[in-house]
Amino acid sequence: MADPVSIEGEVAAGFEPVRAAFADNFSRAGDFGEVGAALAVYRRGRCVVDLWGGHADRARSRPWTQDTLVNVWSATKAATATAIARLVDRGLIAYTDPVAEVWPEYAQAGKAATTIGQVMSHQAGLPGFVEPTRLEDLYDWAGCVGKLERQAPAWAPGTETSYHAMTFGFLAGEIVRRVAGVSAGAYIAREIAGPLAADLFVGLPEALEPRVAETLGPKRPPTRPAVPQSDIARSALINPSTGPGAPNRRAWRAAEIPAANGQASAQGLARLYAALAGGGVLEGVRILSPETLAQMTAPAAQMGRRDQFLGFVDCWGMGVMLNSSGLYGPNPHSFGHSGWGGSFGCADQSADLAIGYVCNQMGPDLTDDPRAAGLLAAVARCAA
Repeated sequence: MADPVSIEGEVAAGFEPVRAAFADNFSRAGDFGEVGAALAVYRRGRCVVDLWGGHADRARSRPWTQDTLVNVWSATKAATATAIARLVDRGLIAYTDPVAEVWPEYAQAGKAATTIGQVMSHQAGLPGFVEPTRLEDLYDWAGCVGKLERQAPAWAPGTETSYHAMTFGFLAGEIVRRVAGVSAGAYIAREIAGPLAADLFVGLPEALEPRVAETLGPKRPPTRPAVPQSDIARSALINPSTGPGAPNRRAWRAAEIPAANGQASAQGLARLYAALAGGGVLEGVRILSPETLAQMTAPAAQMGRRDQFLGFVDCWGMGVMLNSSGLYGPNPHSFGHSGWGGSFGCADQSADLAIGYVCNQMGPDLTDDPRAAGLLAAVARCAA
């Protein structure tokens, strides 16, 4: 069957079915029909899939290219988690340290004992802002940090888990800023993305604006989650309600929102995860030690705990999602992070396999995107 669009790029011998699965996404009917997308896969430190196709805008006037960037929403969190892990690796902090040791103002309102690990694993009790917050307020770093300093946790930190969709980035990012002396975006650029030659930006330089794809909102509203959500869990997304059009604004891309506004290419995500899949090193560049990587990817909470927002059980390491749900292929020890609408990255250390996928047509749901499922299944079959 002929490709519905021109698919550019290359695959290594044995990975031809991945190209077919990628092309098939462009002929999907309904919610998940691809407009523009890219996929990169690394095996044992070597790029074995590098594909892109479609268009970077709704009008279909700009072709998607190898270096097209797009907002990857919460797939950003993996870079932020790696930044924290790098500080742990250097001995500057430990996951067991109280946040207040490096950020004294955080000790307000009953949070003095909250640990860095509880922040990184969505156990801190601050899943959303309590004080009124507008979309534009997310561009004010000091303002968001101040709100979180004043806010009391919704549960005793460490006793419950609920996805901190937006607050995660300000919490982890402020820890980075206090310890490293630079913003999270600057630290990611200097210590991770730059050395790995990974196209991944938290706070996009204006000169790179022409490379960014238009984000296209879901074709229908999201379905209700299968697991009933408490008001506490829902607070992660309602104050503010971000809206899928936010990434099309220069103000959003210029800001640092380390939970949600990363601009990345498929290669950018894949190279980050290729380093993680390879024990912390890619092409001779080491970003983490195996020991710290093991801490980052170990289950953070007691066995059997369910995330109140996502519904997954035993799903968090230190800022990365563990594969207890099977979201990232057949290996239960894989890990990664997905973003609203479909983009994701993941790593399987046992196979030394890493995947980065980005798209601009958002799907309606937070999980269960058939595009990702088809690509992951094809990659797993070929890698086996």
